[in-house]
Amino acid sequence: MTSLPGGSDDSGSPAEPQPLVCARCGAGAKGPQPTWVCSVENGARQYFCDTCSRENLRAIEGRLDSAWW
Repeated sequence: MTSLPGGSDDSGSPAEPQPLVCARCGAGAKGPQPTWVCSVENGARQYFCDTCSRENLRAIEGRLDSAWW
């Protein structure tokens, strides 16, 4: 099972917030990053920074079902 950074662990107690790290370039987030992209790939959440998201926008859109565009 996956959860958002800063969610609860299996015991139900709050976990330490995990800093976001870009899955493409490895850049670390400084605080909350609401503009980062979250993708679920093979059941695992991956986060992408603003720069990587912008540079790869066409590839991201190209993988969406036609219902999304």
